[in-house]
Amino acid sequence: MHILMYRWKAYNYRDIEETFRVLGHTVDNIEQKLGSYDVSPEFEQVIEAKIRENRYDMVFTVNYFAVISAACQRHQLKYVCWTCDNPLISMYHETVFNSCNYIFTFDKTNYLEFRGMGVEHIWHLPLAVDTDRIDSILEQSADTMKYSGDVAFVGSLYERNSYDRFKNKLPDYLKGYFDAVMEAQMNISGANIVEPMLTADILEQLQEYFTLEKSEGSFSDLGLIFQTTVLGFKIAQVERRRALIELSKRYHVNVYSNSDVRDLIRIRYCGSVDYWSEMPKVFHASKINLNFTIPNIKSGIPLRIWDVLGSEGFLLTNYQAEIPVYFTEGKDLVCFDGIEDLTEKVDYYLTHEEERKEIARNGYRKVKEYHTYIERIRTMLSQVEQTSCH
Repeated sequence: MHILMYRWKAYNYRDIEETFRVLGHTVDNIEQKLGSYDVSPEFEQVIEAKIRENRYDMVFTVNYFAVISAACQRHQLKYVCWTCDNPLISMYHETVFNSCNYIFTFDKTNYLEFRGMGVEHIWHLPLAVDTDRIDSILEQSADTMKYSGDVAFVGSLYERNSYDRFKNKLPDYLKGYFDAVMEAQMNISGANIVEPMLTADILEQLQEYFTLEKSEGSFSDLGLIFQTTVLGFKIAQVERRRALIELSKRYHVNVYSNSDVRDLIRIRYCGSVDYWSEMPKVFHASKINLNFTIPNIKSGIPLRIWDVLGSEGFLLTNYQAEIPVYFTEGKDLVCFDGIEDLTEKVDYYLTHEEERKEIARNGYRKVKEYHTYIERIRTMLSQVEQTSCH
């Protein structure tokens, strides 16, 4: 099969591309800055020229791009995508109903929502990890132990979120309401309550202060945009900072991030790490790895969880509804519910080394056997082939 793959800043595109090749497919790349996910005349010229010059069997992307779907529809070419973010604002576009689309989404609630809208070619497909690649990095590295520590967090602290820039425009009532909604969300594990709290009355008031910008063909609305791009990132910021501050009072906490953490005085700031070459070493060498799933991801298992387990790292994560489908809690990984529970579990697993190491080994064995990119891409291509034949 001859595949055209659009490359952007998604972390997992290299693993997917390599898997296509391992399975015997030919992959060409296109790297071109997009003016917008929905409409980009310059990009359209580049991709259409590529499609005309070559006999591709499909175009593949990580996440959904309306502009690519539109080009594939014009050329009657299969467009296959696999999401790693939720909700994807770019999917709320009329092109999502194009017959050329084969959409795979890592979040079950996202799948159910779009099936409910009438999108036929959409399937739930969890994310994955390339344990062979990670094994190779760890085996060949002499410096892994320089990344060692008691507790590690790799990721953004979202200090540059739009809510902080925007909140001073709001009247006290709305500001207080959103603060209460965010506080409530942080006290609930494994469920999203922000969406139902953005009632028609609240959204009507919000319209006076928040301008909704969307392109032609988009059917995203104010509630969706505000809960994800504004409140979701602010909740993640507060939740992560609170947890790290609390843990740093009692334990050595390493933070690997591009975020500014100078005010977190007890944290050991370690700078950012390269996803492919360094991050597995952090996960492997740290006694406890933390995952805080951004509340926008309603049920799915984010890439960070797969990456930690694939590095044979011990994982302490917030609960997600899909975790019990693929993992045994307390055997493959450990979930926490709130900061107090998180602190107690960090304390327990730092002092129970053999149990901690056994859980890390179990998680690693589970993903190595059942959750590799080879398994996922085979499932994906089989589904595309079956659907094309009907």
